[in-house]
Amino acid sequence: MQRIVSLIPSATEIVGALGCEDRVVGRSHECDFPASIVNRPVCTEPKFPVDGSSREINQHVKGLLRDALSVYRVHPDILKRLQPDLIVTQTQCEVCAVSFQDVQKAMAEWTGSKPTIVSLQTTDLSGVWEDISKVAEATGQVKQGTELLHSLKSRMVAIANQARSISHHPTVGCIEWMDPLMASGNWMPELVTMAGGQDVFGIRGDHAPWITWEALKDADPEIIVVLPCGFSIQRTREELSSLTANPLWTTLRAVHAGHVYLTDGNQFFNRPGPRLVESLEILAEIFHPSEFRFGQEGKGWERM
Repeated sequence: MQRIVSLIPSATEIVGALGCEDRVVGRSHECDFPASIVNRPVCTEPKFPVDGSSREINQHVKGLLRDALSVYRVHPDILKRLQPDLIVTQTQCEVCAVSFQDVQKAMAEWTGSKPTIVSLQTTDLSGVWEDISKVAEATGQVKQGTELLHSLKSRMVAIANQARSISHHPTVGCIEWMDPLMASGNWMPELVTMAGGQDVFGIRGDHAPWITWEALKDADPEIIVVLPCGFSIQRTREELSSLTANPLWTTLRAVHAGHVYLTDGNQFFNRPGPRLVESLEILAEIFHPSEFRFGQEGKGWERM
């Protein structure tokens, strides 16, 4: 049986959705879905303390990148012991997960067999579909991949069609990092549009942009969705003072109207895989609560 090591959470979810979960012999330190995957050996670790504040994490990451160092460490000894046939990693973001270069470096220290390395590079929804097809081909699950894509796309199209018929599409600010402020990019603007909103910052396919508080105030979106990269809802609540302590926070109309929402960015929006459908459901429930009910409230999102 094929032996797979997945070094990015979205890839692990794709492999699971294709029916190949039992082939996974190793994972990254962040791979935690499906839940049964957490008993697999961990092949990576971050080079910075992940329990710090948003600002501290940002400073650590920027310091490593400024010094041309990788943000993550791959353990070649574990890879060698696992003897995978296929390793899945990514090239989309050097901060989000282990990069192709990290794997290449680890492989240079490996004198065993040479596995196939598949590198995902999603920047928008079409890229998500391409990556699913790429993993399906690498695992020999082409038929399952076609069926999975049809199901995911159909569910998304149904939501988009219903949202399109709604007369009012609120302006939306998606906050992907709280201190300093970063808005969402990549696939998020597409999800916002499909859910019946208007993204005031993000551009489809572009990396998440850093923004100023003045820019947030000038845009003054009707709805603010907070979805920090790698943060659960609880972790986001613990960091909220980085937003609420700013004098401009209380001047925003979304704050006054009670239209600020906290989401599980780690499990949903930040992972370009099958659960982007659930991410779309979350946004649709937030933007148009009288029109959409998917049962995501309390699980994927909460009102601040």
